[in-house]
Amino acid sequence: MENAFGQPQSVVVLGGSSDIARALTKRLCAARAHTVVLCGRNQALLDESAEEAKDYGASATDTVVFDAENVSDAARVVTEAFEKVGENVDLVVVAVGLLGDQFAQENDATQSARVAVVNFAWPVAALAEVRRRLVAQGSGRILVMSSVAAIRIRRNAYLYGGAKAGLDRLCEGMADSLDGTGVRLQLLRPGVVRTRMAKDRATVPFMTDAEEVAGYVIKGLATNDRVIWSPPILRYAYAVLRHLPKRIWSTISDR
Repeated sequence: MENAFGQPQSVVVLGGSSDIARALTKRLCAARAHTVVLCGRNQALLDESAEEAKDYGASATDTVVFDAENVSDAARVVTEAFEKVGENVDLVVVAVGLLGDQFAQENDATQSARVAVVNFAWPVAALAEVRRRLVAQGSGRILVMSSVAAIRIRRNAYLYGGAKAGLDRLCEGMADSLDGTGVRLQLLRPGVVRTRMAKDRATVPFMTDAEEVAGYVIKGLATNDRVIWSPPILRYAYAVLRHLPKRIWSTISDR
C-alpha cells in the first residue's frame, strides 16, 4: 500500500535492467519503496539493478527472467512477479523495448516482427494480466514507457515508432477503462535519451539522460496527468510537429 505521501512502496518493473528503469528504480527506493521485483532477460544486469535498489533503500528485492519475444509467457512473468512481492502491488512499470535497426530490418520479415513483438505484443499481453490483478486488488498504478516516436512516425524508425504508436493508443484506451476501479495508468513519452539502446544516436534538441527522465517521472507520478513528457517542453513541441506538412516533416525528421 502507498504510504501517507502517496509514494509506492511495492514495485514491479518489467524491463528492469534498462537504463531508464534502473534510474527510476533508484529514485523510487530513495522515496521509500521497500519491495522491488525486477524482471528482464539478463540475470546479471537484473542482479546489479537489485543491488542498486538495496543501496538506495529497498529492504526486499527479487528478480524474474523472461524473453520478451515469447508472448505466451507474459502472464507467467506477471504472476511470478506479483507472487514475489507478496502483498498488494502499488506500481507496475512497463519498460520493455527494442529500438532495432530500421534499414537493416525493414525488408526482413522475422526481424520486423521481432521489433513489433517486443515493443507492442509482449507489453500488451503483460498489461492484460497486470490490469486483471490490479483491478482485483482495487488499487495500484501502471506506468508504461512509450516514446515521442509514437506521436508522428519517422521514415527512418517506422518499425519502432509504429509499434510504440500501437502501444501508446492502446494504453490511452486502457486508461479510460480503469476509471472507477481504483487503478490508474500513466504513459511516459520521452524524447531521445542517452542510453545503451540509443548509444549511436547523434545529439538532438531536448535530448536527456536516464537520470533526467527518472526525475520527470517521479514528478509526474505525483500528478493526475495521463501523460508524462520528458522533457515537458516536448508536449508543446509535438503539438506543432504532429501537424507539420509532410514535406517539412520529412526534411527535419530524417536527420
